Amino acid sequence: MPILTDWGRRWRHRRAPPGPLRDYLAQPLPSPRADYREVDYLAIDLETTGLDQRQDLILSVGYVVLHGPEIDLSTARHHLVRIDRSIPEASAVIHQITDDQAATGRELEDVLGEVLAALAGRVMIAHHAGIEQGFLSQACRRCWGRGLPLRLVDTQTLAHRTLERRQIPFKASDLRLHALTSRYNLPRHGAHNALSDALSAAELFLAQAAYRDDGRRLRLSEFLC
Repeated sequence: MPILTDWGRRWRHRRAPPGPLRDYLAQPLPSPRADYREVDYLAIDLETTGLDQRQDLILSVGYVVLHGPEIDLSTARHHLVRIDRSIPEASAVIHQITDDQAATGRELEDVLGEVLAALAGRVMIAHHAGIEQGFLSQACRRCWGRGLPLRLVDTQTLAHRTLERRQIPFKASDLRLHALTSRYNLPRHGAHNALSDALSAAELFLAQAAYRDDGRRLRLSEFLC
């Protein structure tokens, strides 16, 4: 998984074709040495036709901006993406997106352009973030011929680290998004909706950060993958 350094960002910016990906790469990212409270984030979730980023497609995108420890609900967005095939029944049962609904979606390049504009200069938050990173990067390759390097926080990885550090026994299911929101007594949003899950990931990150906040300066690097 490519992690974006400032030198790497500038190098990729010079070589990227004109368009949203190049514009994204033009924006400096927060320093890993910065206090996490002084950083902007974008919590994001995707619903897809499956889990294989090489073959499956993005169906919907939900995201919301965080300014340090505050979620800006005015920035919340949810977009359906038009695809060129039928949605597998097994995935439709989970996310409840039908072929008719997908037909009303927008083109991937347009939605991806908005996502990159919202992500520019920010750190991405996602739960089990390899899925979002992989699908977004593959989508950028399809649209602009290059992958998407990121600086990101994975709330599942943070939970795994915490449970291991505290030597608390856990099962894989204990690391699921809604199991963790229950552990932290967070609001229960509807599962498998991209915007609801993005909001849950944002709230979970803030709860995880608050749990570690003992008044000392916490650097962003302590949360990055």
